[in-house]
Amino acid sequence: MRAVVQRVRKSSVAIDGVTVGEISQGLMVLLGVGKEDTEKDVEYLAEKIAGLRIFTDTEDKMNLSVQDIQGEILVVSQFTLYADCRKGKRPGFSDAALPDQAVSLYEQFVARLKEMGFTVETGQFGADMLVSIDNDGPVTILLDSEKTF
Repeated sequence: MRAVVQRVRKSSVAIDGVTVGEISQGLMVLLGVGKEDTEKDVEYLAEKIAGLRIFTDTEDKMNLSVQDIQGEILVVSQFTLYADCRKGKRPGFSDAALPDQAVSLYEQFVARLKEMGFTVETGQFGADMLVSIDNDGPVTILLDSEKTF
């Protein structure tokens, strides 16, 4: 499971001009599910993201987590995080999970964050979405549950 995590002042996602998810200060998480992913990957990434210390404290050091600042989280599915561009110019997506598996793990990830007490907004799995991100910093972190980076 892969995630692009961005510290945001606000973020939203719209479908056909209608906003379906919106947060103020917190984290924008673009989430990709791989074909080998399981509930173990869900748990690892949820815990990692909840505890990431990427918000500044009173000394302007990144020491606070989204939990510490009582921030919100917007999660948007993005299978393109599993794009393989090593050959040619057209990405391959053979490492991405098929939709049935991906939507289940995506929903488990969102549910886990909610269980942890977060306000979580989402896009719509599989939809063509317009995502607005006010990246604060900018701070962008790449995570992979298999720890390949």
